[in-house]
Amino acid sequence: MWLKSSQGIGGGIREGFNDFRSELRDATTTKKYTRSGIGQWDQTLLWAVALLTLIGVVMVYSASITLANGAGREAAQTGHSYLVRHVFSLAVAVFIGLMAFQIPTKVWDRLAPLIFLFTIFLLILVLIPGVGKSVKGSSRWISFGVMNFQPSELMKFACILYVSHYTVRRQEYLHTFIKGFLPIGFIVGFVGALLLFEPDMGAFMVIAGIAMGILFLGGISAKLFSYLIVIGITTFGLAVATSEFRRKRIMAFLDPWDPEQAQGKAYQLTHSLMAFGRGEWFGVGLGGSVEKLHYLPEAHTDFILAVIGEELGFIGVFIVIICFYWIVRRSFMIGRTCLQLDRSFAGLIAKGIGIWIGWQTFINMGVNLGLLPTKGLTLPLVSYGGSALLVNALAIATLIKIDAENRVLMRGGKL
Repeated sequence: MWLKSSQGIGGGIREGFNDFRSELRDATTTKKYTRSGIGQWDQTLLWAVALLTLIGVVMVYSASITLANGAGREAAQTGHSYLVRHVFSLAVAVFIGLMAFQIPTKVWDRLAPLIFLFTIFLLILVLIPGVGKSVKGSSRWISFGVMNFQPSELMKFACILYVSHYTVRRQEYLHTFIKGFLPIGFIVGFVGALLLFEPDMGAFMVIAGIAMGILFLGGISAKLFSYLIVIGITTFGLAVATSEFRRKRIMAFLDPWDPEQAQGKAYQLTHSLMAFGRGEWFGVGLGGSVEKLHYLPEAHTDFILAVIGEELGFIGVFIVIICFYWIVRRSFMIGRTCLQLDRSFAGLIAKGIGIWIGWQTFINMGVNLGLLPTKGLTLPLVSYGGSALLVNALAIATLIKIDAENRVLMRGGKL
């Protein structure tokens, strides 16, 4: 097996840790593939992605129509302006996905370090005055005229590629601190520092989760993985302690219904919870949301799930959750098949994409439901946002390509 047991730690801890990791890998499926009945496409994965995308188009239109008809800088726009831009971004995303599908996985392996370095360069550009575009106090975008691009979204995909590449290339050193843990820890920490300077705590949490997840599945020792957890918790604590803005958000999360908090930092959260409360089981009907009428900020982006809950009810939210569950499950199943076919890099990419989508979805839903402090993270494939849609399409196309390559090999073909 390409994954080696960790060394240098207590036998019982090591065995228990590796057993848990093995069970996590195997829990996704026990299906054995044969040549008969192997198709060229994972249709259920495609249907789940298509359904989420369709829900996104409908709900972005519903949640944003009052913004486009509002006052101020939006007054000159029509009620369809956000829909038009979202559909345009979606069309570009589909084109990028089709192009990405033509790229063999081995090419991603060769290009992973270059893509990662290029994305770091973009993150640095964002911080340069006059180059990075600042919105609401955060410098996260680079303007290309017709659209703004958010490099932190691309970094999520670049992180998957690079950490997977690193894990496979340095497999024999993953149990060591100097040659295995320290280099990747320093690199991810540097990326995290750039993101916190923007500031973009949400993207940092997602990228840190991606890196830790891939290293865990890739075979890092229990001792070093525990270091990662401690470092992650410490970094989060320092980020909160050194920022009055983040401290206020934490306080608002702990007591959102306090009169002062409800009109301050907890304003989004309280209106999000009220939206879910109004929706009950079947919702108030498509287009019938009250909270989107300038009460709930970012209703078409970070808090689109609250609008889904209000208009489509528990049933609508449940359908969204099932679709995301299926995408994550299929990602891990595809990754497991890769390992059966001795495709370590491809397997880690597939599972990394599953970790990314699952982790970001969990955070977004947790924020909407008041289970986590407010973070500026979109709901993948659903929320309004060109950069996120483009990178989501890139990731999904890569996942489908990996699955298609697996099917070629299982039919006895060659790549």
